[in-house]
Amino acid sequence: MDKKELLLSVSPNILLTGATGFLGSHLLEALLEKGCKVIILKRSTSNPWRILHLLDQVSSYDIDKQPLELAFEQKNIDVAIHAAGQYGRGDCSISKIIEANVIFGVNLMEACLRHNVKTFINTDTMLLPYLNNYSLSKKQFVEWLKQYSDRIQVVNLRLDHMYGVKDDDNKFVAWVLSQLKENTQEIKLTLGEQKRDFIYIDDVVSAFMIVMDKRRGLPQFSEFDVGTGRLVSVRKFVERMVFHCKKTNPKLQTKLLFGAVPCRKGEAMSVAVDATGLNEIGWQSKIELDEGINKIIKE
Repeated sequence: MDKKELLLSVSPNILLTGATGFLGSHLLEALLEKGCKVIILKRSTSNPWRILHLLDQVSSYDIDKQPLELAFEQKNIDVAIHAAGQYGRGDCSISKIIEANVIFGVNLMEACLRHNVKTFINTDTMLLPYLNNYSLSKKQFVEWLKQYSDRIQVVNLRLDHMYGVKDDDNKFVAWVLSQLKENTQEIKLTLGEQKRDFIYIDDVVSAFMIVMDKRRGLPQFSEFDVGTGRLVSVRKFVERMVFHCKKTNPKLQTKLLFGAVPCRKGEAMSVAVDATGLNEIGWQSKIELDEGINKIIKE
């Protein structure tokens, strides 16, 4: 292997979608720290507050103003990491969810095929397909990736419940924390019996990094669960948040009204997260529950 080939193997050119979002911003930081050249796709209307300090280190394309093909024509892309997604909150229409999670993903995959991108790393969910429009659209896109994995290597990473600093305020963990920091009188919750694999964002990012580093030893299509392997009830997680918040604010008096809100229709009460595959290629989660909670409290 000559010097140029060695450099490419260590620091590939990465196309990253969703860079202004929670996961994408943390991925961008990690990729730049590894010395990768990163090309990001975003919308001109996206709020870049999470990555303002990094924008001068990347090549950026506004896909609502520039053709998707342009980034591929101007940059020699080795790996695409697809972290963009539409959760479908609020009054978001079905068509917008499909456009973001299926159509855009397929367009991105086709561009990768046309320009001989070697590897496509996808962000998937542990949610059941028919729980909501978001989970259904994510599973539909994975089927398209499987269909074409004979032409491009696909690594599909399935996430359950990641949390961490710079998360969106409308996400469950960030929302509960904001209520506690404001010392809200009460928080209405479900019974909290659902068990989830809460994983801190740094551990999620390290999973992406290791599959990228080990991609040459992976098959044409591979799928990994990204999780700690430890299921925690929603109630226990929230109660630990209260416990740690009281350390910094002894006057905290927010009441947790468990059972005041019904569970979503069809919601799984538990998830089966098996991170054995990731463990076998050298990945381990490192951040324990209380450590992660303290990190977001101190943000």
